[in-house]
Amino acid sequence: MYSLRMLASAIDLNGPGRYLHWSIVTVSLSNLVLVAVMVVLFGMALLVRFPRPELHEVAGDTAGDTAGDTAGDTAGDTAGDSQGTPPEDVCWDTGDASPRTRRMWTARLRRGALRFLPPAKLLPDRQPAYVASWIYVFGVATLVALAVAVASGFAIALGGVDWWHTNPVGHFFNSLHLWSVETFMAFMVIHLWGKFWMAAWRGKRARTWVSGVLAFLASIVLCFTGYLSQQNFDAQWISTNGKDALNATGLGAFFNLMNVGQMLLWHVVLLPLLLVALVGAHILLVRARGVVHPFPAPVARTKRPRLDRAARRAAAAGEAGGWRGPTRRYDIVKEGAIAGVVVLALTFLLAGLLSSPDVPPIDVRTWAGLAPADFLATTASELAGTSETAQYGPPYNNGSANVQGIGVSWQNLAGVRDHIDPARSFVLEPLSKGASASPTLARALADYRLADTATQQRWAQAYLNALDHVRFVRGVPRVPAAPDGPVPVLASSELSLARAGALDAALIAHQSFYGTNFTKPLLFLEDGSYFANQAHAQHLTGSQWGVLNETGSYPGQPWLWLYQLWYQVPGFRTSANVDLIAIYLTGAATLLLLLIPFVPGLRDIPRWVPVHRLVWRSYYKSERTT
Repeated sequence: MYSLRMLASAIDLNGPGRYLHWSIVTVSLSNLVLVAVMVVLFGMALLVRFPRPELHEVAGDTAGDTAGDTAGDTAGDTAGDSQGTPPEDVCWDTGDASPRTRRMWTARLRRGALRFLPPAKLLPDRQPAYVASWIYVFGVATLVALAVAVASGFAIALGGVDWWHTNPVGHFFNSLHLWSVETFMAFMVIHLWGKFWMAAWRGKRARTWVSGVLAFLASIVLCFTGYLSQQNFDAQWISTNGKDALNATGLGAFFNLMNVGQMLLWHVVLLPLLLVALVGAHILLVRARGVVHPFPAPVARTKRPRLDRAARRAAAAGEAGGWRGPTRRYDIVKEGAIAGVVVLALTFLLAGLLSSPDVPPIDVRTWAGLAPADFLATTASELAGTSETAQYGPPYNNGSANVQGIGVSWQNLAGVRDHIDPARSFVLEPLSKGASASPTLARALADYRLADTATQQRWAQAYLNALDHVRFVRGVPRVPAAPDGPVPVLASSELSLARAGALDAALIAHQSFYGTNFTKPLLFLEDGSYFANQAHAQHLTGSQWGVLNETGSYPGQPWLWLYQLWYQVPGFRTSANVDLIAIYLTGAATLLLLLIPFVPGLRDIPRWVPVHRLVWRSYYKSERTT
C-alpha cells in the first residue's frame, strides 16, 4: 500500500503541463500521449493475431442465420449476425391464434418485434468466421466503459455536486468518472476508425452507421457539459469562452453555458437519456442487420472489368443478405464479462494512480485580493461602458462588439434574452445594498445617479486614466486626483465589498431560488485581465488550442481537434466571425461524416486504401487455402 502511495505521488499530473508546437499546431504532451495510445491500440488491433477457435461449416440458411456478430459492434458501428429467422423462433409467437387475438395491438407488436429481431439474433451463440479481429472487440469495450462512466456518475451524485471537492472518497469516484470517460471516448474513436476502413455501411447498413455517428456526437456534447459541471477553474474558463460560439448561433439565449444548474441537469439527465437511446437503437440495428461482409478477396492486379447494373445490384444484394459461409462459436456473455473486468481494472488503476484535476475556481474575492488594480480598472470600465460585456450585444444587451453574422446574424435574430447592464448589475446595485451603513457611499451613489450619461462616462474614463499611477497603502488604493467625481468612492467601496466576499453573493442574489446561474460573476471576471492571465498560464486560451486542454498535465478533449483547428488558420483567427466560421465548418465536416454512406467517392475510400485486408486477413488467408 505504501509503494502504491509513493507511485501515485511520483505521477503528479497537477503540476504544469508540457506543450509541443509545430507550425499552427500546439498540443499538450498529455493529449499527444493519449492520441498515440489510441493509434497504437488501433494498430495492434489490426496486426495482433486474433484467437481462431473451431470453425463450423453451415449448410443452407438455418445455421447461417444464427450467426451473430461480436458485441464489439454495440457502441460504434455495424457488426452483427446474419439475416433470417431460425425455425425455433416461431414458438415465441404463442397464445390464442384466433383472428381477434392476432389483430390485438400487443400481438401485432410481438410479431413485428420477433420478425425484426428474433432471440437467436439478440443473443447469438455463433458468428461469421470472418469476425476474427481485435477491431471488433473495441465496440464491447466502449459499451463497458460507458457503463463504468454511468455508474461512477451515480456514485458522485450520491454525495452531491461538491463532495468530490472535499471528500477523498468522492474525489476517487470523480477520478474514476474522468478516466472511464477518457477510456470510453478513446475506445469509441478507435471503433469508429475500424468501421470506416471496413466500409461498414455497405449492405443496407447505412442506418446503423448513422446511429453510431449520432451516438458519437451525443457523447461529445455529454462530455462537454460534464466539463462545464466540474465547478473548478477549467469549467469556468470553458463556459466563458464557449458562450461566444453558442451566442453566435443564437442558441446562447437558451443554452447558457454559465448556468451551472442547467448544464448539470443536461449532463446527468437529458443527454444520458439521449445517448442511451441512440446506443440502444444502434445495438438493435447491429443485431438485426448483421456484420458487414468482407470485401471480395484481393486478386492479382489486372484491369478491373466494368460491371453492368445487374451485376452491381447482385453484389449489393449479396452484401445485404445473410452470411451462409462458415461460422465459429461465440459466447457474447463471456466476452462482455471479460471486457468488463479489463475496463474496470484499467479505470480503477488510472483513477488510483493519476487521480483527477481539481484546480479551485476563481471568485471575485480572490481576484480583488490578488489583482486589486485590475479589479479597480474593470469596475471603472463597467461604469464607463467600455468593458467587453457592456459592448457585447445579444443575448445580454444591444451592443454590437461581439455580434457575429455571415449573411444572417442568428445572434440578432435571437435577441436580448438575459438583460445585463454591467454598470448597474456589477457595481451600482451591489453597492446600493450597503449604502445605508455608509453615508459617504450613499452620497457618491446619489451624485452618480443624478448625473447624465455623458458625465458618468467622463468621470469613469478620467478615473481609468488616473489608475495608471495607482498605489496601495495598507491595501487601500491611492489614485492621483482627477476630474472623476464620485467614481473613486464607488470603486474603492466595490473593492472592499469584493474583498469581504459580499460581491460574489450579491452578483447571484437576484435569483429567486438557489443560485446556480453564474452568468454575472463570470462575465465580470471575464471583463478583467486576471482571469485570462490565469487561463493562459494553464494553456487554456484559444491560441493555445485551449479547448483540447485540461489544467495541469491531464488529458483534455482531443476529440474536439477539428473545431479548434479553425481558430488557428490564418485569416480565420483574426476574423470577427471566427466563432461562426468554426461552427459552420465543423458542422459541415460532421454532416459529411454522418452522410458518408451516401456520398460517392467518399464512401469508396475504404475500397481504394486496403486497410480492410488487415482486419480480415485471416479470412482472406482461409479463402486462398480452400
